[in-house]
Amino acid sequence: MPSKVRIALDAMGGDDGAAVVIPGAAISLGRHRDTEFLLVGDRAKIEPELERHPQLKAAAKIIHTDVAVSMHDKPSQALRRGRKTSSMWLAIDAVKKGEADVAVSAGNTGALMAMSRFHLRTLPGIDRPAISAIWPTKRGESVVLDLGATLGGDAHHLVSLAVMGAAKASVLFNKKRPTVGLLNIGAEEIKGHEEIREASEILRARNLPELDYIGFVEGDGIGKGLADVIVTEGFSGNIALKAAEGTARQMAELLRNEMQRSWLSKLGYLFARSAFQVLRDKMDPNKSNGGVLLGLNGVVVKSHGGTNAEGFAYAIDVGYEMVKFDLLNKINQMLNREGGALSSVQAAQEAVS
Repeated sequence: MPSKVRIALDAMGGDDGAAVVIPGAAISLGRHRDTEFLLVGDRAKIEPELERHPQLKAAAKIIHTDVAVSMHDKPSQALRRGRKTSSMWLAIDAVKKGEADVAVSAGNTGALMAMSRFHLRTLPGIDRPAISAIWPTKRGESVVLDLGATLGGDAHHLVSLAVMGAAKASVLFNKKRPTVGLLNIGAEEIKGHEEIREASEILRARNLPELDYIGFVEGDGIGKGLADVIVTEGFSGNIALKAAEGTARQMAELLRNEMQRSWLSKLGYLFARSAFQVLRDKMDPNKSNGGVLLGLNGVVVKSHGGTNAEGFAYAIDVGYEMVKFDLLNKINQMLNREGGALSSVQAAQEAVS
């Protein structure tokens, strides 16, 4: 394990840029003192924020650029305009050069994926990277992917996601053979798009030692924690994520309004305040912030663009843990164990088709 975890931050990314990134870094540093930061962005915007956090200032170095990727840029535009000059690119470049162990950005998701894939390349056997995140459930936590890195995908892509997700879950949850389910509109084998059914056939036929495939899981099964890993393509995965976050915020708002409705409800809140605090913490989307871009030759973490400082700190924490516990190397070893799980999956797909 490295003595210091070096984290490159895209200080221009997200809705609020340095105003969220810098205090978020300060919060994370308070939890992990063995962290050093590369703050990539406009020095004129970073330094005033940094003056408010002297401990962070002592543990940080600024890499100046005044070029930022817009949240509205298409990935191709971002690559043309921001290649080698933008804060996002330079944060990823620091990982490529070995100057940082992980890059964290709250910027444009498509641009971050395109730049990361272009600059870091993918692991052997991986066609397209995926955004994976830890999802709180009734039973604990699950790994869910893809949450919006790429849209659509054939059976091989879905099975690749299953193998990558299982590798991550195996390390994080200390399970030799984590359970894996494919997100679908029903649990019956006849339901779903052709590529989902085909991926299911491959997973059942191969019976991979890296994972325990349990079949299809419906949308409500994510929160129930029916599997250690839930696999879906990026379009439906991102919808599921945003729907869950919106529902959590809606429930919190409804509960808050109800608690203020009458003096009796306020009294009830006082008696049950500790329980409500636990519920609020479990429902807080900020505490689940930080999606790892799996499948790359380097560690990149995507934060929500509209998060606050506390939420961004959690995204930094995800990157810290990925590095501190050497998860990328362990995942890579698992993917290539016994000749490579993905190679056998590719052969299986060709046999099915």
